[in-house]
Amino acid sequence: MTDASPDSPPRFTEVAPRVWVAHYDWMHVNITLVGGSDGLLMVDTHGSAAQARMVADDVRRLGAGPLTGLVNTHEHWDHHFGNATMVEQFGEMPIHATEWARDHVEDSARHTFEHYEQTTDHPRREEILATTLLLPTQTFSSAVQVDLGDRAVELIHPGRGHTAGDLVVRVPDADVLLGGDLIEESDPPFIGDDSWPLEWPITLDLALGLMTDSTVVVPGHGQVVDKAFVQDQRVDLGTIAETIRDLASRGVPESEALAQGEWPWDPDLLVSAVRLGYAHLPRSQKRLPLV
Repeated sequence: MTDASPDSPPRFTEVAPRVWVAHYDWMHVNITLVGGSDGLLMVDTHGSAAQARMVADDVRRLGAGPLTGLVNTHEHWDHHFGNATMVEQFGEMPIHATEWARDHVEDSARHTFEHYEQTTDHPRREEILATTLLLPTQTFSSAVQVDLGDRAVELIHPGRGHTAGDLVVRVPDADVLLGGDLIEESDPPFIGDDSWPLEWPITLDLALGLMTDSTVVVPGHGQVVDKAFVQDQRVDLGTIAETIRDLASRGVPESEALAQGEWPWDPDLLVSAVRLGYAHLPRSQKRLPLV
């Protein structure tokens, strides 16, 4: 089922030459197409088979060429649960991800399926549970180039942040950077149980080094942004990391850190950040209590 008729205008909007972004209301997910003479590369595939069929219809409605490759920006389900549907709809194609992401897709998906098995009142429970998992097939550790014929696209692992397996996609000739969930516009970036809050700011520094002042930046969720937006988000994440370091160095217990810190975001969003930050700090940066 789709929410658009065949006569509807394309959902994909061209944000730079031969780079189209479609924004979906559910989870404010962005799906991006990068066009070349050999076909289209899709970055992320949405969070269920049903939603991916909608995306596939939108690709056909755009009419910009055949879909010839997929990229998963990391291992979280809302970015790759559409993989199998895209292959069913368009045929076999390479699915790119970092080695870490590929190696952790199954474990991450298992947690998602278990969660929705227990969440019996979620309106999308059945479509999520009906999704078939399809793992990435092409992996890399630091950087790789994808050939689209008359255009090269760079996949870069800038470091650990939202997860340990994040990648960004750079389209040099169009001055576009796709940030995955290292960058979010609809809400503050989600710092979860598999995030690296102390390293995230440095990872964003590397991503910022790939941008110019004119770069079009596509976040994993929310509206298209620019370099200045990413710089502001980096400042917030840096403040969170430095606040954790400061509190720990002064001997503030982890259990009191959220209450005592001056945070740029709602402290309720930072429970995992504080727990993981304290856990990731070396002993030399913690003022441990005497026992």
